[in-house]
Amino acid sequence: MPTQNTTRRLPPQVISQDVTSWHGLQTVNTYETTRADASAANLQQAYQAMLTQQQIENEKLALFRAAADAARLAEWEFHNAILAMKEVVRGQYGSDSNQAQAVGLKKKSDRKRRTRKKQLAVAS
Repeated sequence: MPTQNTTRRLPPQVISQDVTSWHGLQTVNTYETTRADASAANLQQAYQAMLTQQQIENEKLALFRAAADAARLAEWEFHNAILAMKEVVRGQYGSDSNQAQAVGLKKKSDRKRRTRKKQLAVAS
């Protein structure tokens, strides 16, 4: 048997097939084995452990999504507050002030002016 890479998740189809096999085994009344890892009790314990861990994972994913949403909203609120502050600084001190430059705005006098392109006279 090849070595198993337990760092990757099993595809949902494989887990579904395993659960179907487990449910099918429960209909076999005469199942007995000397292998401890394949015993019905061990299979039941492994199945319950899987369900418990999946439930815990789903609960933590829901908490993670809620925390990510809260962080995203807080980031937007902060960004909008910064934009409002920049508007206030521009209004109070002017767009060509050192204060405007201090909050990250470009001074109006530092902006490059557009240069006109000379038009060539077309000979007709």
